[in-house]
Amino acid sequence: MLKLNFYGAFGLVTLSGCLWFLAVTPFDLSALAWIAAVPMLLAVDRAPTFKQALILGWWAGIVETAGGFYWLIDVMRRFADFPEVAAALVFLLFCAARGLIFLLFTAIVCGVRRRRRVPMTVLAPLILVSCELLVPQLFPCGQWISQAWHPLVIQIAELTGPLGVTALLMLVNGALFDLAVDGRAARYPALAAAVLLAAALIFGAVRMRQVDDMVARAPRLKIGLVQPNFAYTVDGEISRDEAIRQLTALQVESRRLQRAGAQLIVWSEGAYPVNLPQDFIADFAPGSVGMIRRGLSVPVLIGAEMYDAARDDAFNSAILLDADGRAVGRYDKVRLLAFGEYIPGIDSFPWLRKFLPAGTGRFTAGKGPGVMTLQGPGGQVWKLGPVICYEDILQGFLRGVGRLHPNLLVNLTSDSWFGAESEPWEHLALSVFASVELRVSMVRAVNSGVSALIDPNGRLVQRTYANDPYRNPRSEDGIVVTAPWMSGGHTVYAAAGNWFAYLCIAATLIFVCVAAGAKPGRSID
Repeated sequence: MLKLNFYGAFGLVTLSGCLWFLAVTPFDLSALAWIAAVPMLLAVDRAPTFKQALILGWWAGIVETAGGFYWLIDVMRRFADFPEVAAALVFLLFCAARGLIFLLFTAIVCGVRRRRRVPMTVLAPLILVSCELLVPQLFPCGQWISQAWHPLVIQIAELTGPLGVTALLMLVNGALFDLAVDGRAARYPALAAAVLLAAALIFGAVRMRQVDDMVARAPRLKIGLVQPNFAYTVDGEISRDEAIRQLTALQVESRRLQRAGAQLIVWSEGAYPVNLPQDFIADFAPGSVGMIRRGLSVPVLIGAEMYDAARDDAFNSAILLDADGRAVGRYDKVRLLAFGEYIPGIDSFPWLRKFLPAGTGRFTAGKGPGVMTLQGPGGQVWKLGPVICYEDILQGFLRGVGRLHPNLLVNLTSDSWFGAESEPWEHLALSVFASVELRVSMVRAVNSGVSALIDPNGRLVQRTYANDPYRNPRSEDGIVVTAPWMSGGHTVYAAAGNWFAYLCIAATLIFVCVAAGAKPGRSID
């Protein structure tokens, strides 16, 4: 039996935390995710006391979070004027909160295994899937992000959602742990893990070929994705001259993309530089400086802030203008970002506003998912499923969009606040799962990148770059992509949701109940 002192165990869980974040973009050492949990499992399983096991598991989660979300410190310093020490403290609290996923995982694993010798091959996937679903997160993310660039692995998301990928990872990690600890006695759980992994990969290969066949026969739409690379102000206030400059730059780039063949132009989140009234129904006249589609003859989908002066409401919106300039579709963002677009509890404690930067938390949520109807080439009708900012990674919200059966997902995002090194790439990696979950392509128009086309198999077909407009000013840019018409939302996951995760929770509860009635095999402190 492996003997570890606390410092040796601490080193192992630190190693696990490092392996987990190194497996994720921008490091992209994704193979590490298949072994990353093994050192932590060895450490917590051999911890002399339950309390020490909890500390060790929690620390692994803290290290993993710190390595993946380090960019938050810079965001707080640059845009919220946090002093360096305050930013570090808030970041540590964030890491500790997200580390609760591994704390809860450790508590259940150790609670069960110290009473019943259940193979880790069985426990690890069930319990981590349960914890990832149950522990709330400000920025939803799981171990599955590490496999974003491996389409063959992520195809099971059509059935299970992304948590099925977490289960695969922990299945392999658990089997490796059992082989290391129990040797030949663990050969049957390890064999079962190998069979399940092979089945998932075979399913992935078959489904990718089927979906590729459908894509090959599908009508196409050429879409111009405008990437303006604007440095937005925190409070949303800009001068008239700057607003005209930004609008002109958007129009110039849009005309270039139209000449390159674009049949629809998409602007990023909040790209239109001034607020629009809620009763906006058509583009402004050519004589108006605020005209949107100047020099354009194709439909345009723009991101803009809209306001209702009567109710003092503001909305983060997407507006579709047809070839005649009429506003034929509008979507108001539903899932607002906490502490950015809205402040939890601010209505009950309005005095909190005086401690917040100007412009923070001013938006009202929309009523629900929607689709916009676009008349495409040859009379083909396209149902566009708009998702704004991080709605493209919220599985519950995406299932609502899927039930409307969009032919194409259109994501409007501004990631410019977060720098160019990590967050834009992490956001992109998380977003590829939506295409697999709903079996529909996604186009992303992102203010400073990464703008992209993702196909219905979750493959990154085309992309731009990530830029930090606050430190590296760059002129506007964009790409023309060609997306297939797909009847999205006809998948098990869109219909049944997190059935797989709920089964994992049920199985976890059964193991906990059985273990609670058993005599402990070792002392629990």
